[in-house]
Amino acid sequence: MAAIQAFDLYRFFHTRDSETLALRGVNLRIEAGEMIAMVGPSGSGKSTLLSCLAGLDEPDGGYVELSGERLTTLRPEAVRASRRAEGIGILMQPGNLFPTLSIADNVRLPMAMIGKPNAARIGALLHDVDLTDRQHARPGHLSGGEAARAGLAVALATSPRVLFADEPTGQVDAAAEERVLDLLGRQRAAGTAILIATHSQALAGRADRVIRLEDGRIVDV
Repeated sequence: MAAIQAFDLYRFFHTRDSETLALRGVNLRIEAGEMIAMVGPSGSGKSTLLSCLAGLDEPDGGYVELSGERLTTLRPEAVRASRRAEGIGILMQPGNLFPTLSIADNVRLPMAMIGKPNAARIGALLHDVDLTDRQHARPGHLSGGEAARAGLAVALATSPRVLFADEPTGQVDAAAEERVLDLLGRQRAAGTAILIATHSQALAGRADRVIRLEDGRIVDV
């Protein structure tokens, strides 16, 4: 059974005078312990696909299954949110940090939402993203690279079965990127299914597969 699977996804966006077809029949299967890098030009549909896979956006056609359970159209919304909180880690642009909370409290919040607080894991994640000394800072006091690393720690807080990340190394330097790549590698080894939208050659080189999205379709790399 796939960790997550998309079946023939379509997504339309309408304006007054035009219609944009953001996804055009996307099929994708990600296994537990597999890391896929998704590449493609801006506007190709990468962020839209991540949102639909994560259950943050509803496709206009097709559906998504999380560990064999249909996530798309799952009702009520509270049930879908619960499945997402328990099984999916999400790092989307521009970020997933609450500005009024410290970094440590941002990491703690997803754990509290599923009733599984874990102080040891908070400390370990902050160490892994090299933010132990910044754990009491608020997001507004972080650099772009620090905020990206803090967002990754939040996405991994609940030990999700699936991780979706949009440019997780886009604002970090080479040393921080290597640290993030090592962390992602450990998550993959632990069985997490990972899909990352990226322009990083280093990250793509660590992936099990590279897929390319163009005009809302997956094309050959």
